[in-house]
Amino acid sequence: MRVLGVDPGLTRCGFGVVEGRPGKPLIHLYHSVERTPTTLEVAERLLLLSRAIQHHIEVYRPAAVAVERVFSQHNTRTVMGVAQAAGVAMLRAAEADIPVALYTPSEVKAAVTGSGRADKAQVQLMITRILRLQTAPKPADAADALAIASCHIWRGGTADKLAAAVASAHRKVTR
Repeated sequence: MRVLGVDPGLTRCGFGVVEGRPGKPLIHLYHSVERTPTTLEVAERLLLLSRAIQHHIEVYRPAAVAVERVFSQHNTRTVMGVAQAAGVAMLRAAEADIPVALYTPSEVKAAVTGSGRADKAQVQLMITRILRLQTAPKPADAADALAIASCHIWRGGTADKLAAAVASAHRKVTR
């Protein structure tokens, strides 16, 4: 299964593409961070993110898109940007008829480090080891996106999610 992981953010949005299946070594295909200038209007920044997400979907053709679930923060402005970026990622996946899965930060951390309270440095270290990379993905948003994709492969391989992927593939063929 090939998964596009998205660590949503309005200023920095992390992308990671991982391929694999539960119980087998995962394969790193790509990672990056899309930055949007704070000088632009929010709508223009979301358009840049939308185009980046569409590009990653077209190039890597994932079977699923995994997005970090927005969680409550004290800074309302930050949580709004994260929620808007996550919504754009989900919309682009839905337009491409690709199943979307949402994971909380603690679910992702627990999947890759064994602890839901791991810090960013621990996630970077473990994703570097898990994907057998020479250096840690930077910035942390890219490592987080790879961790989200890895989490989906390990935790998202349930019958319901696989059935949704098969149904989605069937809809594409019968169009």
